[in-house]
Amino acid sequence: MAKQHQENSHSPYYLDSSNEAMRADIRMLGYMLGDVIRDREGEEVFSLIENIRQTAVRLRKNPELYASDTLNNLLKDLSRNQAISVVRAFSYFSHLANIVVDKFENRRYREACIAGEAAPQGSLACALNRLDEAGVSGTDIKKLLQDALISPVLTAHPTEVQRKSTLENEREIARLLAQRDGDVTPREHRRITDILHGRIAALWQTRMLRYTRLAVEDEINNALSYYLITFLEELPALYLSIAEEISDRYPDSADGIPAPDGTCRYLQMGSWIGGDRDGNPNVNAHTMRLALERQSHLIMDFYLEEIHSLGAELALSSMLNPVSAKLQALADASQDSSHHRDDEPYRRALITIYNRVAATARDMGIRNFMRNEVAKDQPYTTPEALSADLQVLIDSLNTHAGSRVSCLRIASFKTAVDVFGFHLATLDMRQNADVHERTLAELFAVAQVEPDYAALPEEKKIELLLSELSQPRLLFSPFVTYSEGTTSELEIFRTARAIREKYGHRAIRNYIISHTETVSDILEVYLLQKESGLLCMTWEKQTESTCQWLDTRLELMVVPLFETIQDLQCAANIMGDAMNIPLVRHFIERQGNLQEVMLGYSDSNKDGGYLTSNWELYRAEQSLVELFNSNGVKLRFFHGRGGTVGRGGGPTYEAILAQPHGTVNGQIRLTEQGEMIASKYSHAEIGSRNLELIVAATLEASLMPEEKASVHGRTKRRFESTMLELSRIAYKTYRNLVYETPDFPDYFFQSTPIAEISRLNIGSRPASRSASRKIEDLRAIPWSFSWGQCRLLLPGWYGFGTAVMTWLDDPESTISREDKASTLQAMYREWPFFNSLLSNMDMVLSKVDMNIAKRYAHLVTDEKLRHTVFTMISEEHARTVSAFEIVTGERERLVNNPHLARALRDRLAYIDPLNYLQIELLRRHRDPDTAPENTDSRAHRGIHLSINGIAAGMRNTG
Repeated sequence: MAKQHQENSHSPYYLDSSNEAMRADIRMLGYMLGDVIRDREGEEVFSLIENIRQTAVRLRKNPELYASDTLNNLLKDLSRNQAISVVRAFSYFSHLANIVVDKFENRRYREACIAGEAAPQGSLACALNRLDEAGVSGTDIKKLLQDALISPVLTAHPTEVQRKSTLENEREIARLLAQRDGDVTPREHRRITDILHGRIAALWQTRMLRYTRLAVEDEINNALSYYLITFLEELPALYLSIAEEISDRYPDSADGIPAPDGTCRYLQMGSWIGGDRDGNPNVNAHTMRLALERQSHLIMDFYLEEIHSLGAELALSSMLNPVSAKLQALADASQDSSHHRDDEPYRRALITIYNRVAATARDMGIRNFMRNEVAKDQPYTTPEALSADLQVLIDSLNTHAGSRVSCLRIASFKTAVDVFGFHLATLDMRQNADVHERTLAELFAVAQVEPDYAALPEEKKIELLLSELSQPRLLFSPFVTYSEGTTSELEIFRTARAIREKYGHRAIRNYIISHTETVSDILEVYLLQKESGLLCMTWEKQTESTCQWLDTRLELMVVPLFETIQDLQCAANIMGDAMNIPLVRHFIERQGNLQEVMLGYSDSNKDGGYLTSNWELYRAEQSLVELFNSNGVKLRFFHGRGGTVGRGGGPTYEAILAQPHGTVNGQIRLTEQGEMIASKYSHAEIGSRNLELIVAATLEASLMPEEKASVHGRTKRRFESTMLELSRIAYKTYRNLVYETPDFPDYFFQSTPIAEISRLNIGSRPASRSASRKIEDLRAIPWSFSWGQCRLLLPGWYGFGTAVMTWLDDPESTISREDKASTLQAMYREWPFFNSLLSNMDMVLSKVDMNIAKRYAHLVTDEKLRHTVFTMISEEHARTVSAFEIVTGERERLVNNPHLARALRDRLAYIDPLNYLQIELLRRHRDPDTAPENTDSRAHRGIHLSINGIAAGMRNTG
């Protein structure tokens, strides 16, 4: 059967992008996986798995049978070894299906580009078409890019459940699938198919779980692998592609967009890995140094290899082509004694550049090169100096050899230097405001300035901090022994200064303050920078006892992070009060009159629920934009988005376009977390598309006139007042369940695998901020992760149904129910914010399964608690589905995303057995009568494998 399928798939008709072709690929990989299982585990295990698969598919196709115990009865008596084999089989099938789905998504995009009839959604061409139609000029577009900063920031938040070895194997399977569809002979086709079969066999025999917890060093290395796969090649190529697209469209508009030259670096990579200390005791000064060492080593190795490759390409002879004087000077400085290259000035110029890059690398601690330099030379002091030498080659080639020659590797290489510098990616620092307060409290007390800083009221704290900032002396004394915490914090700031001196000012630029609640939280970080030499001030003596600062140099931008609902509501007031302080305003002016503010999606959702979180984020953005505009300060938002909808996830393009008008303005940073990094950037072509998508959305959101980008005027005020009322009701509904229902934490901990997730070795960060079971102390990642595992995905919808139905049926309202429903329907059609909100909820609801969720509820031992909470959840789900249908008019899920709908329909039957097995394994593991025999490593392994498999199938973790 498998053989027949493989032969038929070689037909040329197989290469269409129909859904049947995708299913054919999935079937083929499924057959291969089945062959491997039969070979490795035996016919009995294969037959068991096949029986379970057929039963799950049959039940999914027959809704009247779905809620029965048929599947549960088949699974509940499996031995531990059988359960593990079943979990692995269905998990790997989900992995393989995901590879195929990604392949066909790629193909659909490419076919749309090749057809040329309409630019694909999310492409730069599509965004430019829309801006053209709106009357936006090429000059405006080019000017925006000259001043823009668009930065995806990779984080190590622990939501990636796959091991690196598994991901690498799956990348190779994806590559082989694409190669198999190419222009190959029948013999090559059979060989590729055999290799695919072998790769799946290797995957089956690869351990799926990590047995040791990831260290920060592992997280750094994992993130760097995506630069080798995608960013090093694709990001410079995207720059050149965008420059070409814009120059072709707008040849007569002023100021072209060349490859970045030191002032035009609109797309840059960022990282938190090694610098994000908030709640992670494993991140410290050492990990910051390690992160920059590894980053610089990777980029310098890349540069040296690129220079070597350029030497092979640019063997142009001076006997055939003259060169510029500057190029000849570079060639003469090479110290190359080989007469074979006497007439090859470009090669000799590249030897000079290689010598200097090698010297730079040695200064950074790199000792082992694949190829030693010809001679010792002076290192480059800045990346701009290296870029200038490369420009000499480009200019000479353009003048004497023709621009087509300079379009080879050198243009991309120079762009890489301009973008990545000697640091590769900007490392952010982040710490909780409470830690800063503790550190300064000790410094104040030891210096006998203030015995109990933490106890001071806010106005006194501000007064003391500003007073200390105006003093030329330091609080710190080298003759005092401080606590371990204070010593560590000060060392981190000093290390940041050393890193900037070694790798350049772009290596570390931002300091993020988690849980910013007051102005003093911001001033504290200014003072800590002063204590460590990151803030330098020029003083003028006024009297014998007083000085006045004249000028400052602040090295790190202080970025407040507003996370909870209350923090978001207070954000504009806090920033307004801060900007009213002359010293703070001076710092902002020295930053180019630009200030960044970060918004937290995860904690605001856990605090107030999906509807209220999104609404308060929207309102905070509006308020902050209005404040900054009135103060003449440019505002850049940093969006702390997670992978799940409950943590700000969802399609990036739509999310950027749904931002309030005037909030982007060419300035946006956003986190890329956990499994979303692998999903977006583990394949070069997909990675390039995602980078282009971010640029395209930023251009469109920044430049589209308000009357075309969003609703405005009376309609906007009507929509926003409706949303305000909906949010009020949704917030109360959500808080009533999560924070006011007695013993709700017990329900959560028993009905989900939260305890088991916290023991997964998926990151260096602890799952909770403390040892308590309070929801407030639990991190947002495991909170969302757990609800996804039990198929409720509660953070992505709870509260919406009650909000809509209560508002529609308010007996005291003077507006009819029909008119209110019309308003909601208009909001969905016309308001990008509300449309995106419901579009993401639609995706979440498509993955919710109340029948399976009810089975998880039966893990709760307190029958009354189980009945109370699950009834509240199930009734709210029913109200949410009804409300969604009223607003959208859609009775089926994912009507507007048929590709995802089909993929989910095909996938869910393979996820269901994993859920059933997980429930059974959790029940056995937690049952006091059977626990002793279910506490060995195999029992834990089975549960953790099921978590891995469900996460892969749902394509959502945290």
